[in-house]
Formats: sequence, structure tokens, C-alpha cells
Amino acid sequence: MKMIVRARLIVTMNGPPIKNGAVAIEGNRIDDSPPGSSPSRAARLRRAAPAGSVVDVGLFNEVKARNSGEVVDLGEQALLPGLINAHCHLDYTCLRGKIPPPKSFADWIRAINTEKAKLSKQDYLVSINQGFAEAEKLGTTTIANLEAFPELVAKIRSPIRTWWFAELLDVRSPERAKEVVDLAIQSLKQATNWGLAPHALFTASENLYRRCKEVARAKNILLTTHLAESREEMSMFREASGPLYEFMKGIGRPMDDCGHETPLALFVAAILQQRDARPWIIAHLNELAESDFDLLERSRRKFHVVHSPRSHGYFAHSRFPFERLRALGSNICLGTDSLASNEDLSLFAEMRAFQKNEPRTSPEEILSMVTVNPARALRQEDALGKIRPGFCADLIAIPCARSTNALEEIIAFDRPVDWTVLDGKIR
Repeated sequence: MKMIVRARLIVTMNGPPIKNGAVAIEGNRIDDSPPGSSPSRAARLRRAAPAGSVVDVGLFNEVKARNSGEVVDLGEQALLPGLINAHCHLDYTCLRGKIPPPKSFADWIRAINTEKAKLSKQDYLVSINQGFAEAEKLGTTTIANLEAFPELVAKIRSPIRTWWFAELLDVRSPERAKEVVDLAIQSLKQATNWGLAPHALFTASENLYRRCKEVARAKNILLTTHLAESREEMSMFREASGPLYEFMKGIGRPMDDCGHETPLALFVAAILQQRDARPWIIAHLNELAESDFDLLERSRRKFHVVHSPRSHGYFAHSRFPFERLRALGSNICLGTDSLASNEDLSLFAEMRAFQKNEPRTSPEEILSMVTVNPARALRQEDALGKIRPGFCADLIAIPCARSTNALEEIIAFDRPVDWTVLDGKIR
């Protein structure tokens, strides 16, 4: 059975927004043409609207009269692709508001370790499920979740599309790198979409990164990591000093890779040295030296970079180098990070925070950072992030007054989303 959804504005992310239109859905996909339309009218439709299944209200009324399936008229709403959260830690939904902004990044690590020590596996299950419910309520239909306990994944039924990334550390036992990775793979093997996430250069050994790369090549999976997140990380690796350096040295981490290179330079030299064209999803990339920008300019490698504006502000990191990274070809996405450093899981709030920090960036480009760009990072550019024929029917609708700049109005939206279609089903 087909479904027709009409709204005052269709934001396809595949061209300009279309006023007073409708979208046809068949099964779990956006259909090529509305049900009941003749080949000639469907052909005219495709010529008139590149999104294919987006029609004007006149054709909508004709289809409505002839359609035997469900017809949904959303009225004064904007219909847009479901939002994609490119970096999140749902484990820590339960830590919302429990850790005040720290004096140092190392202090935050101590604080979150203290909180985590109080939690049981059941607490984490509840936290993850609460996070899923909140993310969906706030318009997210796809999420890239870094999971510190991959063995929990089999116990969770995700209500939205989820890429599970096993977050891996071997800071106290680098000789176990292969075992750590292989155990995570066993836990994730039932997941539809999964990848590996060696945590960061200061907590994951070079052997662990290399094992993750071997698995990614063999199984064609995604890789993500935290990199160049804080000033203390820069001081640790480039100068062999600072609170993070002292903290990691104190817990027994080998420190012979410190005092030489920036985190990015070390990552490129030590982790990316083998031939591998697979792009990484890099979380943060806040702290870069001029030599790092030179390195990025010379390199043919382009990263997917996930920025979390509100978490970034919580930590008072250096200004995110958005314009320079964009100019160098990075694919910039937005994510919420965890609620141990954020208020909620709203990507609308992340867009507003980004817009405040980067007011010269167009609303269209900002909206791309939670739709088109993360779809590309997840290698789903032909399935997610747009309203066009053949794409997954993941849609959300929000109120849209007759303003002159509808996309600005969308970014300003600050309430739960009332209407969602996920995988072709109304939620």
C-alpha cells in the first residue's frame, strides 16, 4: 500500500524547498511517482521537480481522489528528512547535569570515571534506551552511537536506525589489542550496522588502531575516533606536558610517543601510514596547529569531521576551525556527543549553537550537517539525508508559518517533533 503525505513545505535537501507539495511513500521507500498518476503525469512531475516524488498541491488533490491507500495532510508543516546524529554516546544519557564544566579535560575524565563506577550494566541499558527515546522525540531518525559495552547491543532493540561503533581502549593492556577488538566484533555480529571506534590516541594503542583497520578492510565497515579534542591533548603529544600528560603517565600509559608531534600529525604518520583510502569519521578536531593545516592541504585524504557545538562550549575548547576545514575538503557533520557534557540530544539545538558561532554559514549548509553530510559519512548518501525517489522513507514534520525564510524557522524549532515516519511507518 502507498501513502501520500502533503505539507505546506517540502525540504528535499535535493534542491530548493518546494511549497505546498506532497511525497509518495511505498513500503519503506520514497516512491518514484504518486499512486494513481498516469505515466504522462509522472513524467511531467519528474521534469518539474527533481525530487521526483514531490508534487504540487493540484496533483496532490487529483491523487487523493484516486488513491486507495493512506493520505496524510499535514497542513501548515514543513516536511524534511529525518535528522542524523553523527556522534553520540547514549551510555551516558543518565549523567545529564551530574558533571559541572571542569577546570581541565583531565579533571573531566576523572569525574566521569567516578560516575561510571557507580553504574551497573542494567543502568547502562536503561540509559541507552532513554537516550534512544529522547533522540527520536527530538527528530533524529539515524544515530551513530559509540558503545563502550558492545556486549549490551544484543539486548537492545533500537527504535531508530543505528550504527553501533564499539568504543575500544587498551591503555592499560596494549598487548591485548587484538583480543579487545575481536571480542567487540563477536558482540556486534548481530547488529545490522556496526563499526569500530578506537577511542583516542591517548587511550588506544597503535596496535589497536591497526587491528581495527585490518577488520575494516576485511569486513568493509566504518571507523571513527576522537582526535585533537582538547588543548591538553595537544600539550600531551607535542610538548609532553600538561594535566592530561600527567594523568595518563600516572595510570601507567607508555609515554614515548609524546613530546614530538601534534595529535593529527601522529595520527597521520602512525595510523594512516599503510595504504588505505578508507576515510575516517573524526570526532572533534578542535586543536590544530598551522603545520596541521599544511598537512591536511598536502594530503589527498579527506576526513568526515563531526563537530558538537554545545559540548565544545561546555569544555571551552578553542574555536572550531570550521571554515578552514571546509575549505580543505572536510565533510562537516554535527553530533550531540554525550549528556555528560551536553543538555539534551537535540540536533536542532546543535544547529542553533553552530549558527550562533558561525553566523555567516547559510541555513541550507547548516541543515546539510544533520542530513546530507552525515549520510555521506555513513556511506548512505544514496539512501538517507534527502527526500528523493528510492531513498529510505525517514521523514519528520514540524510547524512552519508563512515566513520569508523557512529554513531559518526550521533551525529555530525548539520543541519535540510531533510527526515522524521511520522506515515508511508513522511513529
